[in-house]
This record gives sequence, C-alpha cells and structure tokens, in this order.
Amino acid sequence: MSVQTFNPKNPNPSEVGYHHKANHNQNRTIDQSGDLSNSPLMSITKPDGGVSSEIVKTPKVGFVSLGCPKALVDSERIITELTKEGYQVAKDYDGADLVVVNTCGFIESAVQESLDAIGEAITKNGKVIVTGCLGKDAEKIRTMHPAVLAVTGAHAYDEVVKAVTHHVPKPKKSKTYDPKIDLINDAGVKLTPAHYAYVKISEGCNHRCTFCIIPSLRGDLVSRTIDSVMNEAVALKKAGVKELLIISQDTSAYGVDLKYKMAFWQGEPIRSKFFDMCQALARLGIWVRLHYVYPYPHVDDVVQIMADSMKASGGTGGLLPYLDIPFQHASPSVLKAMKRPAMSENTLERIAKWREICPDIVIRSTFVVGFPGETEEDFLYLLDWLKKARLDRVGCFTYSHIDGAVANDLPNPVPESIKQERYERFMAVAQAISEEKLQEKVGRTMVVLVDEIDADENIAICRSHGDAPDIDGHVYVDNIDETVKVGQFLTVTIDEASEYDLFASFAG
Repeated sequence: MSVQTFNPKNPNPSEVGYHHKANHNQNRTIDQSGDLSNSPLMSITKPDGGVSSEIVKTPKVGFVSLGCPKALVDSERIITELTKEGYQVAKDYDGADLVVVNTCGFIESAVQESLDAIGEAITKNGKVIVTGCLGKDAEKIRTMHPAVLAVTGAHAYDEVVKAVTHHVPKPKKSKTYDPKIDLINDAGVKLTPAHYAYVKISEGCNHRCTFCIIPSLRGDLVSRTIDSVMNEAVALKKAGVKELLIISQDTSAYGVDLKYKMAFWQGEPIRSKFFDMCQALARLGIWVRLHYVYPYPHVDDVVQIMADSMKASGGTGGLLPYLDIPFQHASPSVLKAMKRPAMSENTLERIAKWREICPDIVIRSTFVVGFPGETEEDFLYLLDWLKKARLDRVGCFTYSHIDGAVANDLPNPVPESIKQERYERFMAVAQAISEEKLQEKVGRTMVVLVDEIDADENIAICRSHGDAPDIDGHVYVDNIDETVKVGQFLTVTIDEASEYDLFASFAG
C-alpha cells in the first residue's frame, strides 16, 4: 500500500542538482500524505449485513517526516501500525485530529528545521506528538514548544502508537474484515511511489566519528535477521515494487552484531551477512540499490555480484552497479581527526579494483569541507584525490556545529567564509567530473526506470542504474507515446548530456 507524496520544501533535483542533497533529504510535509481511504467516514455493518444509519468519523493522523530515508522508513512503519488500528492519514492540518512530527537532529540546520516544523504543527493543529532523532533532546523541544503532547526518540514505534491512541482513541472495529486494513502485508504502507521502496536492514552504528551523533541518537548497530529482510523484500516485489533501496547507517557491517546468525529462508539456510544478503537480493529479479556502504575489503566480492547479476538480467534486475559510500574526506590528518574507519590511500586502490571488476559501476559519495583543523593543504589534498577518484555522483556540505559531537571541541575552527569558498571550489571540480563522465555515455544504450510522465512536454522522467531517487540526476526521454507508464523499464539510447542529467529519445 502506498501513500502518494509531494514535497514543496524540496526543490526539484533537476533545478538545484543532486549534489546539494548531501544528507539524502527525504522530508515529507503533512500535505504530502494522502488518505488511505477515499472517504473520511466509515459505516457500521449490522450483523444481518445491512448498514447502520449511524456514521462514525474515522480518526485521522497527520505526518511530517523530516530527515534521511532511515527516518522515512520509521514514519512508514508508524503509519502502517496506525493504519492497522483503523486510523487514516490526513492530507492537511485542518483534517487531522493529531499530528506526528518525525524529526531530524543530525546537523544544526536540521535541528532548526525540526523545531520550526513542530511550531508550525502546533500553530495549525494544536495536538502534536514529536518523535525521531531530535526527540532525544526532549528538554529542548519542551522548552521551545511546551504544548507538545509527547516526545519519543528515534524508531520508538510502539511509544508513538501508544501516545496517539491515548490522545485520539482508536476507532471501534466496524466489521470483521476491512481490505484497507486486513490486506496490509509485510511491505506495509509506503511514503514512496509505488515502484520503489526503502528497506532498512539495521539500526544504529558502531563507529564513533567525531562529527556524528548517530550512536547517541540511535544506539549501536542492531541488524535485522536475514529472513526478516528477505521476507519484506519479497513482499515489496509482489506489491509491484521495481526497485529496492537498501539503507542503514553502515550497510557493509550488516550482521556483525548477530555474529552472522544463520536463518532459513524459502527452505534454505542463509547467513545474516552483507555478502549473503546481496547475493539473495540479486536473485529477486528487480533493481536493488545499496546505500551507506563503507569501503571494507569484502565489498569487492559484492561488486562481483553486481557485474554478474546485471549482465544476466540485461539490466532490468539484480544488484545495481552503484555504491553510495560516505568517504567524507581524503586528507589523512582530517580523516584521523574525524576518526573515520578508512584511509584515502586504500580507497583509491579499492575504487580502481571495483572499476576493473565492474566497468559500469557508479560511485556516489558525500564530503565535508571546513572541518575543524582543515588547512588549505588538507583541502588541496582532497581536490587532488577527487580528480584521481573521478567519482560519478558527489555531494558536499560545510561543517556545522552539532550538539553533542566531539568535533565541536577540536581546535582551529574554520571561518564560515572559508568553508563556503572551499565548498564552491570543491563543487566546481565535482561538476566538471560529472559532466565529463556523463558525456562519455552519449551514444550508449541503457535501461532506465520511469519515475514520472510529463504529459504536457511528452517526456518521461527516468533514472538509470546510476541515479538514486531524489539525490542524483535523471534521464529525460522525449517523444514518448501512451504505452509508456510510471514504473516501467525502457531501453533508450542517450543523445545528449548536461552536467548532471542525460537526454534520450523514445524508440518504442
């Protein structure tokens, strides 16, 4: 089941460029959540099968979901549980009996955005429950917004549902069977379009990077068992999903906490391990995209799965040759100050090996400039590394203060003006590389997935294996006909390229 969404606060990626979306922002405002029912009312079925004249208003809950895809998955789970209890999702503040704000607390600007969203919800509705990463700082939330009804931390599904049912009692069961509720399967309710979905395989992180507070917000690594992951993946495929986006805080560490526990799936033993999971997902026959992968040596074996599975499927199924790796920096001194688990010398060798194994692989990463203590020499080292690495998709953001981060106490902070100047220099290099690499694709044939149809312009807005939704570029296919539908795979030949996007013609 999918809830159609639209995000007016997120600019169109084609207008601002994917490179600005360093945090994989998946914000969903309240007016982006559609109702799960066409009617705000439900009738009460009599024992004899008739319908009572008594009409009961179905309670509605509004949602504002801020932050990364991991938070979006949390919102999906909460909505799924509330839907099972008989609640509906409101389209606006006025139509909601209560509003849940799922917050982000990763960087200072995200904290302010979350606080502003809470204030807006209180002003426009009055009854607000706060959850998510910022919920860990309940005192700050209550000091600024004392009217909030309840505050919970991240992935506190049961607590949120309990708070909602306390302030807006759940509806009485009107009949023994309701297809809108009883047919919700393991896929749950989704806030993404029907043809792609996020699957969160673990929570938390074991690293202690000095600029990050995720472990304090979401705890240490806690992986789902492999059978749980695969059951959800299969349910999503059966629901019509064509692309799975695998997310966590450290995807390549999946299963470490479980000591790679063995489970049975479809009658076969399978370990809760990164390689085994990728191998199983690659056999589903749909696109599978990996996010937040640390460049550990065992990733080499997974890249081989990418090369083999995509070749076997002709591009319409398998583990996509796409790696989203948060390198963050390249200078050894900055990486040491960040306490990152990988060093730049090794990553250049690893990237070269991945491209040798799978020439079509697309590598995406994010970087921080202006980290405390970063010198001009460190920054020039990063620029030189980027030119050698020639990454396909690059995001960047300037370092900002994060309450609770160890990096706040590091010496030699970089002035804001220098941070911005380095950001602009970095992105100029990244953009030039992107343009060069996309020009290399002109004349090539590739498989793309249709995300949207622009009927006025007669264009299909698509993505290739190298484009994750919302954060990367697009493939614009013109002169389409009525046979082209959203969620469909097309085989196209690339005619032109820009800095971030590709353009192709529909051949039928």
